[in-house]
Amino acid sequence: MEITCLGAARCVTGSCFLLDAGKKYLVDCGLFQGGKEMERRNREPWGFHPGEISALFLTHAHIDHCGRLPKLVRDGFKGKIYATLPTVELTKILLLDSAHIQEVEAELQSRKNRRVGNAEVTPLYSIADAEACFPLFEIVPRDEPINVDEQFRVCFRNAGHILGSSILEVWGGPPAAPQKVVFSGDLGHKDQLIVQDPQSILSADILFVESTYGDRNHKSLDESRKELLEAIHYSYQYREKVIIPAFAVERTQELLYMIGEFFRDRLIPSMPVYLDSPLAIAATEIFRRMHEFYDEAATVMVHRGRDPFTFPQLILTRTSEESVAINQAAGPAIVIAGNGMCTAGRIKHHLKHNLWRPGVSLVIVGFQAAGTLGRRLVEGDRTVKIYGEKIIVRARVFTIGGFSAHADQSLLLDWLGHFENPKMQVYVVHGESNVSESFAALVQDRLGFHTHVPEMGEVIGVPSLEPEALQKEQRLVQVMEKAKELRGLLAALPSETRTVLWAQLQADLARTEAHLDSVLREARKVMSNE
Repeated sequence: MEITCLGAARCVTGSCFLLDAGKKYLVDCGLFQGGKEMERRNREPWGFHPGEISALFLTHAHIDHCGRLPKLVRDGFKGKIYATLPTVELTKILLLDSAHIQEVEAELQSRKNRRVGNAEVTPLYSIADAEACFPLFEIVPRDEPINVDEQFRVCFRNAGHILGSSILEVWGGPPAAPQKVVFSGDLGHKDQLIVQDPQSILSADILFVESTYGDRNHKSLDESRKELLEAIHYSYQYREKVIIPAFAVERTQELLYMIGEFFRDRLIPSMPVYLDSPLAIAATEIFRRMHEFYDEAATVMVHRGRDPFTFPQLILTRTSEESVAINQAAGPAIVIAGNGMCTAGRIKHHLKHNLWRPGVSLVIVGFQAAGTLGRRLVEGDRTVKIYGEKIIVRARVFTIGGFSAHADQSLLLDWLGHFENPKMQVYVVHGESNVSESFAALVQDRLGFHTHVPEMGEVIGVPSLEPEALQKEQRLVQVMEKAKELRGLLAALPSETRTVLWAQLQADLARTEAHLDSVLREARKVMSNE
């Protein structure tokens, strides 16, 4: 098997990997984001013929992982797009929204070009191109290996990043001696709201691991809660607004979950909370339908009859007129609007109307790619341009890392520490170049794995899985099947019985994990001595 890195190599966006295992497959097909130079890559040649791709495996619904699917299909791809149920449902609305943005921005630029006699601009893809992807989606279950063909299978594991996000385990070659590759996708951190914790993987020949936050650790969720409360109280005392640029998927739902708790616990005074994003509203409706993918705390909330994503103060603004009215209304309010990096959408209008106002809070809750307006605000620029107008920044900027859906450095190292094959090759991707380099060096120093940060277009060969590791992998699959059955049984039991059994299981798991950690430490000592 050979793997070509066609995106997310020495950058954070554009995730795309070509797998050649006799037949050709893709893992992800995302948009490049972060300024004109980066976005220009979206129109460059593919590096392969889309019609030759047999299937595509989608790790999750974020646009930097799925955003070029319509162009791929328009250019000739006709295979299946494998993904989990939440990923399929969320990807559909995100692609339609992205196509609408592509069409609008192309038309605006074309109008400018016509006035000076330049050629018109065509959108990267259209709404019709996005809709053409939908019949190709194939919903896959979690934790069940799928035989794509005789010599290629794949398994989707929980990545804990957003609802439906997946780690991919891929086996290629003859069944007796397969080659195994793991793609981490985007890994989440533990104890996130709504989603379950990321799953540990034990073996691989080759690992592609993300490194978005490979150079830092997040503040805890409790610290982040306190910072959000501080931002809300700060602006409330000045009778001003709290402006929160948020990605429509996961971040928005987490914010609604937490702000609802603040109101119920009387931690903040009553004020309007505007969800000013038709896309985020649609995504929240999808979240409401996906109870089986929630973590335990969110599941308990639903069983008690409470909607995690609503409260009396919440106002959904679907139309442009409703959005404009927010900035005409006086008094304190919380405004959640897209997009998360402040590069497009309604958030830019809210920033234009509020950044210059003392007493306003700007709350940044997600990663800001280099070259974006959000990144410039995080880095402390005191003036910015929005729609060609120079805006002074008087708002107080809060950067709250604990809401990030990405694992930080310590959690990435912890996840990597579960792999048992000391000869595993680790390729560090999905990070800015300097971050990936520093994280690769740290992994090699701390865990002893050989690491490398690939270049765009680099081709990587995959060695065969050792027989002993293969046997361990097969045992792990059996354990996961039993765990899945147990989860279903526990959910059906009365709450009192479930609580008792869950406590017993937690104690057993803690003892097992402690034993595994002990064995791993001893094994690493032996390896370092050799």
